[in-house]
Amino acid sequence: MLKTKGQLVPRTFPLGKIRNIGIIAHIDAGKTTTTERILYHTGHTYKIGNVDEGTAAMDWMDQERERGITIVAAATTCYWNDHCINIIDTPGHVDFTVEVERSLRVLDGGVVVFDGVAGVEAQSETVWRQASKYNLARICFVSKMDRTGANFDYTVSMIRDRLQANLLLLQLPLGSEKLFEGVIDLVENRAVVFPDDPNMDPVEGPIPDKLCDVASAHRQKLIEKLAENDDNIMSMYLEERDIPVPVLKAAIRALTVSNKVVPVLCGSALKGKGIQPLLDAIVDYLPSPVDIPAIHARKLKDQEEVFCRPSDDEPFSALAFKIVADPFMGKLTYIRVYSGKMRTGAQILNSTAGEKERLGKLYIMHANHREEVDYADTGSIIAVAGFKKTSTGDSLCEASRPVLFERIQFAEPVLSLAIEPKSKADQDKLDDVLDKLTSEDPSLKVYYDQEVGQTIICGMGELHLEVAVERMLREYGVKVNVGRPQVAYKETIATPAESEGRFIRQSGGRGQYGHVWLKLEPNGKGEGNCFFEKLRGGTVPKEFIPAVKAGAMSALQDGALAGYPAVDVKITLYDGSYHEVDSSELAFKMAASLAVKGGLKKANPLLLEPIMNLELMTPAEFLGDIMGNISSRRAHITHTESHEGFFIVRCLIPLAETFGFTSDLRSLSQGRASHTMQFQNYEALPLHLSEQIIGKLGRDK
Repeated sequence: MLKTKGQLVPRTFPLGKIRNIGIIAHIDAGKTTTTERILYHTGHTYKIGNVDEGTAAMDWMDQERERGITIVAAATTCYWNDHCINIIDTPGHVDFTVEVERSLRVLDGGVVVFDGVAGVEAQSETVWRQASKYNLARICFVSKMDRTGANFDYTVSMIRDRLQANLLLLQLPLGSEKLFEGVIDLVENRAVVFPDDPNMDPVEGPIPDKLCDVASAHRQKLIEKLAENDDNIMSMYLEERDIPVPVLKAAIRALTVSNKVVPVLCGSALKGKGIQPLLDAIVDYLPSPVDIPAIHARKLKDQEEVFCRPSDDEPFSALAFKIVADPFMGKLTYIRVYSGKMRTGAQILNSTAGEKERLGKLYIMHANHREEVDYADTGSIIAVAGFKKTSTGDSLCEASRPVLFERIQFAEPVLSLAIEPKSKADQDKLDDVLDKLTSEDPSLKVYYDQEVGQTIICGMGELHLEVAVERMLREYGVKVNVGRPQVAYKETIATPAESEGRFIRQSGGRGQYGHVWLKLEPNGKGEGNCFFEKLRGGTVPKEFIPAVKAGAMSALQDGALAGYPAVDVKITLYDGSYHEVDSSELAFKMAASLAVKGGLKKANPLLLEPIMNLELMTPAEFLGDIMGNISSRRAHITHTESHEGFFIVRCLIPLAETFGFTSDLRSLSQGRASHTMQFQNYEALPLHLSEQIIGKLGRDK
């Protein structure tokens, strides 16, 4: 269906033979390694890329190759058994979770990679929740089965218990640790042995006698679970007939696509063992664009509900999910086509921005390499050059059917960093560079602090900000001085309060008159700010209520204690007055702002701090010292468990107490402990610490 300049792509594919999938997992679980082996075995690459050696095709940024981690999601396309597989390899580090969020938003299925030694880790839970949020069909791939300490049963039980997943075991490992050599295929009831040479085909044969009973018991469980949901299999099972493999696969596919079960496979991505069966499972069990429900949208004019059905005959609709500032091509916009088709040079509507855009060149992306095509149709994941006004999350469509898709929601930054250019030349380039970085990464925020005269960048963590500063220098040649990371505190209120706001100006001619009474109340934790109107008798004309709301919500951006944004505040307009001549939108906006600022001070304001979910793994001999360290950092331990001589500790810890923890952990454990953190929520800061922060802020200003 995709046509290159002058020639067709190697195959053309009906919608039913397209798979749009993501590779998702915790950091270092083996996502990129799995993707690299997929590309090799599908013939997309002719040399196996290695993350540790910095030769992975999908990790193309210098920072990715140096650090050995994925920072930005990378898209590619490969072919297997007459199917087209569009893959997005996502980061595993929590600081770059925005890349996972926007990728999963446009995909149909996912492969969740688990470390066969560590099992379910902190970010594993995060990406699983993200996949569940978008109702994404999944396959679990338990990798690293050749590593010392690998335990398939332990990992499966963790997935089942921690993630509440209804698992369907399709494979068992053939051997373990150094003796791992292949898998037992429970569907086809055979053993598959993978030679050490990746160029040699797997060897299929009978299941070894010593494992026949175990395999038979697991296959029986597989068939019984399928029979519970498939009448045809139930009938054959009760009649004790052999169930054909195609019938089993059809039942597994139906349950996987409907998200009722999650198939589980295993292997060793680094050694290339288990990759071909994984590819077979992607093709056999994960959904195509026609298997998922039609995408929900709303008409631009009247907000009426509409469904964009996956068909080339439907009007064109797509979602822009990623922006990349390519040094050679300029701005590239990654889009997922939900319906219809588009051709180079066509004009389409950005219904989110209300602007028309002309399609420049179209590209199939292979990480940072491009393959130009003439047109793309339903189900395509494609990059477009030439868009000028399109941002991440914008809806694209034909002008004849303007529709809006639900926007992608991103988490708020929790850390900030002050930067200043080192020279006048750097100053001239800095604003342009920051515009490019923030257009690529919606979780990176920038503002200018007028009081201290500094540019502030806000991000999801220390690594996120560090990478952003590195990119300024490496990619754009801008040198900056960097301040110490600052925690993004917030404020809220503890008790209800009523407040009056009056804005009256008279200086000849028409004056300004706005008068409101507002009630401020604590909202539920995490529910955000909201505004309600409960007026009686028209004391404030309806045409001024939007101005009251705008003024009130704007005033919440500067709290009463230390100037941090106020959150989880419910505001109700219940009374006021107006002047027939002098009242205006500006006057009511100012009156509302004054009322909110006064009300916040009367409502017992609190300072809130971000709390992180910290998970660490340490050898048993270092546990005591590490527990002492985290306890001194105001951590609340929520869970500990032991596994194969290691302890896993989970706790909630204030972000402000985590600075320097990585160095401490390394020294306390001789470099053998590891940890991950992710944002959990905001909690009230203890009073004595709140007073310290407010006092320091006053001294600094």
